Amino acid sequence: MKSRRAILQLGAAAAASIAAPHALAQETTKLTVIVFPGMANLPVLAAISKGFFAKRKLEIDLKPTPNSDELRNGLAEGRYQIAHAGIDNSVALVENAKSDSIIFIGGDSAFNSLIAQADIKSIADLKGKTVGVDAVNTAYAFQLYAMLKQKGLNKGDYTVKPIGGSLGRLNTIKSDKTIAATMLNVPFSLIAVQAGLKDLGTAVKALGPYQGTGGFVLRSWAQKNPDVMMRYTQAYIEGLRWAVDRKNKDEATALLVEKIKLSPDIAAQAYAVLSNPVDGFAKDAKFDLAGFKNVLKLRVDSEGGTLAAPEKYYDLTYYKKALAGL
Repeated sequence: MKSRRAILQLGAAAAASIAAPHALAQETTKLTVIVFPGMANLPVLAAISKGFFAKRKLEIDLKPTPNSDELRNGLAEGRYQIAHAGIDNSVALVENAKSDSIIFIGGDSAFNSLIAQADIKSIADLKGKTVGVDAVNTAYAFQLYAMLKQKGLNKGDYTVKPIGGSLGRLNTIKSDKTIAATMLNVPFSLIAVQAGLKDLGTAVKALGPYQGTGGFVLRSWAQKNPDVMMRYTQAYIEGLRWAVDRKNKDEATALLVEKIKLSPDIAAQAYAVLSNPVDGFAKDAKFDLAGFKNVLKLRVDSEGGTLAAPEKYYDLTYYKKALAGL
């Protein structure tokens, strides 16, 4: 009997050892994450490069988006599971598309500047001119309208032209002199100034605290995948911590050069901005509630109507659990 039992146990152990690699492979979760091209993606790029996602059994397919419409539609339709972009896009999903999107993590202030043609001396000079935006009803367009309104320019005093994401706006304002100004974030604002365009000031200095880039998902997807949410958030935070650690400066800058196709000098300038402990990336991607309230205010100022309390649009439960587990 002992011999028979031993044989059965050995057989079971052998079967388990054969099945184990397959079981482990099955545990890996593939996620399609949509982003706007730019340095705001450094935490994700770092987490991919340094294996922080892989060690948590996550495989990330990072997709650049041409514009906010594709990002929002793709998330709502399930083509993408997670988005990192201006979080006003998540609010727009809730209010305009009636999709129950939630912000689950912060990121940065957007690092936006109002960039203009060299002959534009001040914001007041934009009267009667054309300004470029991603889409007419998105986060950074609202920043643009508000900065112009501060200087006495109301809608109707200028023409708004939808162009697409930051890279598209940079290329357009460089080549098309009829586009008098647009909002650009780092590193695109740095490239613009290097090309001879003019920086008319940062959005944060003009408008106050601002929750720019953040992560958002459909609430229903998050509720079905709480463990994936926690693992993803932990890897993202770990990638961010690695990226802003100055001892990793050379490697992180090289990542900007390789993955975002920046020149070494622009990558170095961009890294100096994002790694600044005062106004660079938020520590551990903390969500800035005061900045978010300003996001909501700018939307109402531009679009009219009223919005719900801020709590409707975010859920930090996953973030808090992830942070506690690091």
